[in-house]
Amino acid sequence: MSEFLAPGIFVRHPSQPDWGLGQVQSVDGNRVTVNFENAGKRLIIADRIALVEVSASDGEASGEEANGDEE
Repeated sequence: MSEFLAPGIFVRHPSQPDWGLGQVQSVDGNRVTVNFENAGKRLIIADRIALVEVSASDGEASGEEANGDEE
């Protein structure tokens, strides 16, 4: 299981690109609940599926902009 998985991070499913961007909702051992843009809430077994972490700047696909130091 990947160490980076934590609630709040953005991920993509490697074999389901049509699910869109997902946000980790909870992590319980190897069970990861992810809310995907186009597929809703899904339970992922992290021992079987290696979710791909998405950087904050890629989160713009969900309609949010990462603007850094802008005030």
